[in-house]
Amino acid sequence: MSNRVNIYTDGACRGNPGPGGWGVVLRYKDKELELYGSEPNTTNNRMELLAAIKGLEALKRPSKVCITTDSIYVLKGMSEWLPDWIRRGWKTATRKPVKNVDLWQRLVAAQQEHDIEWKWVKGHNGHIENERADALANRGIDELLKPPAQKNTKTNHATSRT
Repeated sequence: MSNRVNIYTDGACRGNPGPGGWGVVLRYKDKELELYGSEPNTTNNRMELLAAIKGLEALKRPSKVCITTDSIYVLKGMSEWLPDWIRRGWKTATRKPVKNVDLWQRLVAAQQEHDIEWKWVKGHNGHIENERADALANRGIDELLKPPAQKNTKTNHATSRT
């Protein structure tokens, strides 16, 4: 785990719930991978979680990872709330079921073999990689909402740059 992978994530939703997208910029040394996708009826928090999941699931080996997100929900979930949720059987402090538990559990599984540092940046504030992840998330929504004749049938997309 000597080399660091940087993952920049964002989720977007048009309506909450409504059509949503997620975007990821993954950087390792001089290589980059852009990922994005969408869901027809979702929430912004689900898309934020899915962006982090997809970024981690794209890694091919255990890695030292820095995940940068503009989602306080994801950041606090992973850095503060998670141990208590697990201890209480995926219940909140008020004994209600944790929302989006399916994605939280998937994120926990995806991060198991990695050494992860979580960072927060303010969204829509000029952070280049966060703006790129946001553009990818919105691209996912745009492609989802295209008329059928113009649609690409894939809901997950990847492009790489070196």
